[in-house]
This record gives sequence, structure tokens and C-alpha cells, in this order.
Amino acid sequence: MNILLLTQIVPYPPDSGPKVKTYHLLRHLAARYRVTLVCFTRNAQEEADANILRNLVAEVHTVPLRRSTVRNALTLAGSLVRGRSWIIERDDSATMHRLLTRLVREAEIAGRPYDLVHADQLNMAQFAEPLPLPRLLDEHNAVWTVFRRVAAQERGLKRLLWEREWRQLRTYEGRVCREFEAVTAVSHEDRQALIDAMGIERHIPVIPIAVDAEREQPIARQPDARGILSLATMMWPPNVDGVLWFARSIYPLIKQQVEGVRFFIVGQRPVPEVRALPEHDPTIEVTGYVPDPTPYIAASACLIVPLRSGGGMRVKILEALARGIPVVSTTIGYEGIDLVPGEHLLVGDTPEAFADAVVRLLRDPDFGAQLAASGRRRLLERYDWRAVCPAMDRVYERMKNQEPRTKNQEPRTKNQEPETENCKPIQSAEEG
Repeated sequence: MNILLLTQIVPYPPDSGPKVKTYHLLRHLAARYRVTLVCFTRNAQEEADANILRNLVAEVHTVPLRRSTVRNALTLAGSLVRGRSWIIERDDSATMHRLLTRLVREAEIAGRPYDLVHADQLNMAQFAEPLPLPRLLDEHNAVWTVFRRVAAQERGLKRLLWEREWRQLRTYEGRVCREFEAVTAVSHEDRQALIDAMGIERHIPVIPIAVDAEREQPIARQPDARGILSLATMMWPPNVDGVLWFARSIYPLIKQQVEGVRFFIVGQRPVPEVRALPEHDPTIEVTGYVPDPTPYIAASACLIVPLRSGGGMRVKILEALARGIPVVSTTIGYEGIDLVPGEHLLVGDTPEAFADAVVRLLRDPDFGAQLAASGRRRLLERYDWRAVCPAMDRVYERMKNQEPRTKNQEPRTKNQEPETENCKPIQSAEEG
């Protein structure tokens, strides 16, 4: 099969959630199909990263992504006038549309037409939509729910704008999911949210995000580790809100009970509010992007995921399980991942409960080691890319066998598949 894959960002190196998901899927697809990757780039480094992927796939094409405060303001105004989602309006690109039209035409002329277009994340759906190909929307999140939760944390004008945004996104996301020939989700919660947005039932396979459990081996941690680690992109609003909530409402409770603690905030592009935290508390360290977080993991008793909004699956939890560090999360934080509180991670949804969970791990490293070992076993059973990614082959086959569908009609195939793609577990090294 000849696949046209559209991604908003270059899926390399696999150093953030969206990149991890797409890179491992790309590894799987490239071994089986002829893949043309088309993506946006924001700078020279991303162009270089895209160039590395030319060794993996048949073709790579890039389009510069222009972002600025002025452009954001103009596209916000345009979205208000046109009644369209701002993030969709912001990322629209005539250059991308022209490139894709040309690639489809040239593939036809060369006698190897594309069999389908695979839009990775909702932002790329607008570019797949007009193409004369079967269209797959690979949803990393039910995006409208992410912004609904963001809106709930805001006040005043910001809240009004985010309220409008999630409602516009819900309308847009629901329409695209109704009209595309196939849609996938990463969790049952996201699948249900997409169905709610569509207003109809349809077949949406659940294919979870996966990591490379062989590459991500457990990291030996210091026996007396007093660090608390946040490992996340620090410009994404849900991550920013969670870290600020932890620093202001939870971390002081921990410091009252345990001496010598440190809070490491590791992640690229920290916003000014996050960068300012060490000015008020010198036990907080904001590193920005680091290519290898091993020293911070080794010095930490746990990784925290204090999310109060968001959607999809948190890759940082999967990577923490692979690396053998215990996790403390909110319920929203580990949403979509099949983990048992108390067995694979600890969970707290109030400042007091979250602080108590972190304190327990700081005081009892043996319990933390048991929790981490159990979490890694769960990861190996269910979330390694070699076990998960073959589910996409079945989606492709289903699209190939699919009869033409009319608008708002559930697509039919010769053999209807179950709603969840069941992946055969791989045997872990620990299990022999």
C-alpha cells in the first residue's frame, strides 16, 4: 500500500508525547508500506530532524510553520468572524494544501497512486479533507475535551475565549469524525467523547499510545533520593496549570513533612510563570529541555503528573513506567491508561492526598521500588509498540475493503471488527 502520512510536527526525535506516538507508528508502517511523510517544520533543527527520517520512509516533504503573536491575533480575529476554531484557523496553510494536491497528482501520473491519507492529529484533518482519497483521522486526544477542561480553570475573558474554542472544536471535530472514512482513538474515554461530538455511533478502534520498552530500560535511582520530578513540555496549558498547582498548593505540604526535598521541572519551553518559580523557592529547579533526563530520574523518588485538565494518554507516564520510577498522578493524569492505583501508581486528586502519596514514596523507597517494578510489568504487557502498532494494519485493511459511504453514514466493511483493537502481549524479560 502507498500511504500519505500528514503530521503537524516532525515525529523525531521521540522526545515528547506526540512524537513518541507517531515515531513508533512510523517505524511500524515504514517496514510494511510505502510511506510519504508530509509535516510542518518550525526551524532549521526540525528540518534536520525531518531529513533523518528520509532513511526510514520513501519520501519526506516539509512546509514551514509560521507562528507569531501578530499571526495569532489575526487568526483569532479571523476565527471569530468565520465562526471557526482558532487552533484550526491558526494552522491553516495554503502552501500545505498546494503541496498535497501536487503530490497526489504526481503519484497518479507515476502510476503509483496513494491508497489512503493518514492525518495524524486533528490539526491535520483540514489538509486531508479535500483530497480524493480514503481518509483516516488518527486522534491523539478528543481535542475538544482538552480545551473544555482548560476553560474550566480560567477566569474572565480567557475563560470566555476558551469556552468558545472548545465548543467550536466540538462541532468541527464531530463533523470530521462523521465524514472521514476511518477514525482511531487512543483510549475508551476519548472514543466516547468523539462519539458524543459526532452525535452518532460509529466504529472507532482504540489503539493506545505505545513506547519502546526495549530502548527505555529501568534507571537506577539513588537510595536516599529526595527529588520530585516533573517531565513534560512546559508551554502546553494543562502541563503549566498542573505544575503551578503542585508548586503552590502541594509542594509546601510536602516540605513541611520531609526535609531536603527538591522539585525538578524538566521540559522544553517553560513559560514565564514557571521560570519564575525558583525566585520564590530555591529548592525548585527549572531546567528547560534536557536531551537526557537520566540524572534527574536517578535523583528523584517519583515522577508527578498533577494534571487537572487534558485528554488522551500521558506518554510521560508510560516512559516513567519503562524507566522504573514510581508515579504519582491525578485521576485525569493517568486517564486512558490501564493502571491500578496502589499497584502500578499512586493517585491523589486533592493537595493533601497528592502530598501524602509523594511523602510516602520519599519515606519508603522499598515500596517505591515495588510500585515501579509492577508498573514496568504492566507496560511490557500492554504498551510496547511492537504489540500495539499492528492494530493499525487492520484499520488500513478495513479501509481498503470499505464500500463508498455517504455523509453521516456509518461505513460498512465486509467483516466488521470489534471496537477495541486487542493486542497480543509480548513476554517481558522479567517473566523469562
